[in-house]
Amino acid sequence: MARIKIDQLSTVYPNGVRAVDSLDLEIADGEFFALLGPSGCGKTTLLRTIAGLEQASGGSVSIGDKDVTSFEPGRRNVAMVFQDYALFPHMTVSENIAYPLKVRRQPKTRQREVAERTAGSLSLGGLLERRPGQLSGGQQQRVALARAVAIDADVLLLDEPLSNLDARLRLEARTFLKRLQKDIGITTVFVTHDQAEALALADRIAVMEAGRIRQLGSPRDVFRRPSDTFVANFIGSTPMNLLDGTIENGSLSVAGATLPSPVDLPDDTKVTVGIRPEYLSLEPAGQGITGTVSTIENLGVSSLVTLECPDGSLLGLTVREQHEPAIGSTVTAVPEQGRLLLYGKEDGTVLR
Repeated sequence: MARIKIDQLSTVYPNGVRAVDSLDLEIADGEFFALLGPSGCGKTTLLRTIAGLEQASGGSVSIGDKDVTSFEPGRRNVAMVFQDYALFPHMTVSENIAYPLKVRRQPKTRQREVAERTAGSLSLGGLLERRPGQLSGGQQQRVALARAVAIDADVLLLDEPLSNLDARLRLEARTFLKRLQKDIGITTVFVTHDQAEALALADRIAVMEAGRIRQLGSPRDVFRRPSDTFVANFIGSTPMNLLDGTIENGSLSVAGATLPSPVDLPDDTKVTVGIRPEYLSLEPAGQGITGTVSTIENLGVSSLVTLECPDGSLLGLTVREQHEPAIGSTVTAVPEQGRLLLYGKEDGTVLR
């Protein structure tokens, strides 16, 4: 079993920066788990602390049934793929893949055998004698993955391995990586700042900020019901609408409109109203928010329409291509039932 258990883990740098702050986390055996957050949130430090490349200042890391907190990286039986792939430029593809086995003093025949078998499974069979400088970015990424897979580790750690690829290659690599992880069944922890990658790849996501986990859940749960306004702002290719609202006479007053409140609250309660652009639609009639079309942004198969509401707030919604309203027209955006969220004005947490 390669379950990862993190208990009250802290990583503090000599300058006093608390990169990981008393964090608790459990990752299941065989799970594809994503650490997601903006730069500086502590996700890479957490990954490196699991690997043993950073020293924990407090708490513990367990892999399987072993507490590995004090173990050197080589004793943890983890494999890591770095953002820049860290391939040896003077070695061939075969030598790069077999290098961890060489370090472990495996026989040369076994090194060649494992390199050939792993390269074949990753469509690198015809490239074994080439050097990294003769490979494309996508091929270099697969060599780095092959080297990680070759050592038969308990855990695979991925530090933004797709960030150096162009958009088309990133999509192809995403599909490939998901299939590879399911085929080999290895517990995988994936660090990214790209929420589209996390939503597409992960079984579960931890959204991090300032060394702590703000929300932990499935991609669907994190997207549909962000736990606070930080997560709501961070998740989604189009930002969630976050508007000021007030409870009046049992209803929700927002952006000059009156809507049913999804939560029973006392009158005069100030809230932040959250609704994703994807969960709004233009309707000729219905209880919604009326505004004037100010801008339209083409997103390909859809467009992001921005409305200027009577109180001056802006509301975004997505519509299918060729269904865009005219600039300057007055339209009504109706929220999909059950999709409106309310957040506390003081702490920004979702009100249930």
